[in-house]
Amino acid sequence: MRKIAAILILVLLTLSFFAATVRLKDIATFRGARDNQLFGIGLVVGLNGTGDTSKVNSTLLANMISHFGVNIDPQQLKTKNAAIVMVLADIPAFYKEGMRLDVVVASLGDAKSLVGGYLVQTPLYGADGNVYAVAQGPVSMGGEDVKGSANLQKRYKVVGFIPGGAIVENEIPASIVDKDTVTILLNTPDITTAARAANAINVKFSTNIAKAIDPSTIKVKIPDAFKEDVITFLSLLEEIEVVPDVAAKVVVNEKTGTVVFGGNVKISDFTLSYGNFNITIKSGKIKTKEGENETEATIGNLVAALKALGATPQDIIAILQVLHDAGVLHAQLVVM
Repeated sequence: MRKIAAILILVLLTLSFFAATVRLKDIATFRGARDNQLFGIGLVVGLNGTGDTSKVNSTLLANMISHFGVNIDPQQLKTKNAAIVMVLADIPAFYKEGMRLDVVVASLGDAKSLVGGYLVQTPLYGADGNVYAVAQGPVSMGGEDVKGSANLQKRYKVVGFIPGGAIVENEIPASIVDKDTVTILLNTPDITTAARAANAINVKFSTNIAKAIDPSTIKVKIPDAFKEDVITFLSLLEEIEVVPDVAAKVVVNEKTGTVVFGGNVKISDFTLSYGNFNITIKSGKIKTKEGENETEATIGNLVAALKALGATPQDIIAILQVLHDAGVLHAQLVVM
């Protein structure tokens, strides 16, 4: 286990040295192009005696039957073959009538299992109280239980899924253009990344059409040449590549012995004595033994030096914590 954790440390540290160039599409979205949450209360039927024991589902079922001109006493419909459920879905921006959504179905009562159930047609509402989709279909639990293995988690039987189980009935209005301007929102607000993104856009179009308003917002004016073809302009914006700035951060997981760092982590000069380990950083160079070649004082080289001295992942984590407390590790330390 320790060998595996040690390998993970080296791999993750090595990967973090390379600054990734990414598309704006992967780190930002356009204002107005957002998902919306839908919800509804429905009834799952066809259960094999594993439904609700209360009278609520019987009342709901009686109300449904009354739409067909049949009036029946809810007391006569008391059954464990139905369960009242909450039906949930997310509808992305620009989804049109007839397109399908995945649905989550969760029991509201004391049903023991929704296995084998079928969701009866259920309207899904938005936050404004309007119906935007209708859900119906067989509830899936994600496969059968497998016996004979201690590594498999037992299925949770009161929450299920219906892939493509909802049909969009009404489009949610969405607009990403406002007065010939589009607004780009960074998924992770950062001043430097916002400035780099605005600059990259201006370089791409050879004119100052973009301006970073705050750490998460970049306003872009649509050039005259694209006012009749906004989609092409938005496509070009999405493909622009930027190097996101990453704050100096070191994340350690004590349980697995994993260390990950991001950003330009700096280390001040120090001398460390930890058990049998003796390491000195002086003038930005790491020195472990007399006559040994010095290396640049980076987190990667420090970890490599500690490993060469026989430090375990847990030793390395303890040392990083001490260095942070001493104020020589200039990064946010996150211990999981």
